[in-house]
This record gives sequence, C-alpha cells and structure tokens, in this order.
Amino acid sequence: MKICLRYLGDPGYQQGIGKELGVSQATVSRTVDRVVNSIFTQSNEWTKFPTTKHELTEAKGVWQSMYKFPTAIGGTHIGILKLNRHGDINRKGNLL
Repeated sequence: MKICLRYLGDPGYQQGIGKELGVSQATVSRTVDRVVNSIFTQSNEWTKFPTTKHELTEAKGVWQSMYKFPTAIGGTHIGILKLNRHGDINRKGNLL
C-alpha cells in the first residue's frame, strides 16, 4: 500500500520510486495495479452519487457547512505523510 500511495502522491518514474523505497520497478508496477484494481472493484460499494435534485442540494449543503467547500457533493481527504525531504505540508496545503 505504501508503494501505491507514494506513486499516486507523486507519479514519476516507477524505477525511481522503487529505488527510493528499496524495491524493483516491477514491484512498484504490480503493487499500483493491484491496489488500484482493488479500489475500482469495490468502488460501487463506497461511492454513491445523488440521483435527485433534492439529494444534490442536500449533499452540497453538508459539504458547505462542514468543510466550507462550496459546490462539492462529496469526497475524501486523507492525510498522507510526505518523506522528510518534501517538508511537512501535504499537497492540499494542510500541516501534517
């Protein structure tokens, strides 16, 4: 999982990421493929989009009131720690 998160957080050359994490490029490729496919396979259980105008308005209201995020209808923010050389702020500007 760490390999996949590292790749998705800053997609670059798989060989470079493998070297950084001490694994081969093939391991990076297989790991990313397996994790992404697993997420995709289960996405219908985790993802639900509003199907009516009322549900859409309600979802927008929840995100606006909870997160001050206008026009969003859902989502997830997961804090992923960066390696020390990248600092202590994630890509969304949040302190970790």
